[in-house]
Amino acid sequence: MQQLDIFADSRDVMLRNDVLEPLQRRDATAARAALELLAGEYPDDGALPAMSVLVCELGRGSTAPFADHAALAIARRYLEDEVMPAARRVLPVHAIQPWLAPCWRSLARRAGTLAFRGAETDSHAAPLWLLAGDWAAARESVEGIESWWRIPAPLAWMAEARYRTDGLDAAWPLLAELAWLAPARFVALLPGLGDASLDALRQRFDAQFPGSGEVDDYSWFPAWLLVVKPALAGRLGEARVQRDQAASRAMVLLGEVLRREHEGDQHELIGLRQELRRLHAGLFDAYMATRKVQHR
Repeated sequence: MQQLDIFADSRDVMLRNDVLEPLQRRDATAARAALELLAGEYPDDGALPAMSVLVCELGRGSTAPFADHAALAIARRYLEDEVMPAARRVLPVHAIQPWLAPCWRSLARRAGTLAFRGAETDSHAAPLWLLAGDWAAARESVEGIESWWRIPAPLAWMAEARYRTDGLDAAWPLLAELAWLAPARFVALLPGLGDASLDALRQRFDAQFPGSGEVDDYSWFPAWLLVVKPALAGRLGEARVQRDQAASRAMVLLGEVLRREHEGDQHELIGLRQELRRLHAGLFDAYMATRKVQHR
């Protein structure tokens, strides 16, 4: 629902606006008084249920840490299933996220003492800090997870936090590590980032990469990037190499190929290219196609 017109010649419209204004200021007392007035005069008004949920949410003042992961899961589910739809129902579009941010922040603070559990990846403070838009707190929360860079969920959270604070260029190493470790999680992250250049690269990858068509193809995305965007070699070279992953070794190998090409070392290039072909023939063909174009 868009912001209602305060000048509209309608008593119910005016009373709804009287609720919306303190709601957007997060003034629980004034919003509750205005809501009672609206309910008294228009008990069947369609906006009442959603407004009631939001007024109730403003009145929730608990700061006590969650006793366990189950308690956090219940609170998060209520926010997602009840509060968020209510906010979308009555608040202006531009006001929804700013209104919800303190709700997520409250949950994140209360979840701060809960340890990360792989089976309950959403029951942790880090993703809540991300939803609140507090990138620094999200990074600090992830850093508290032992070996977070080896675990898909916290690695994805850190990649998003790095992207939000420093941009795509700084996030490339973490995105590469995520693509190798958990390609499905990598793909799931991209739409939420909403980066036009990254989305364009993904579409190009989908159209051009000679893979199987399965989500695991995305583990080869960082190596393919060096074929189409060799200028990223330095940045992608900062990623922690996963020697047990062929796709990770292929990216490192391509970085070495690019360096040898720059140095003009043809003897070493032959062996490196053969090794790349053994790792992924389709990637090798894509790489060689760019070289043929360059030397026409």
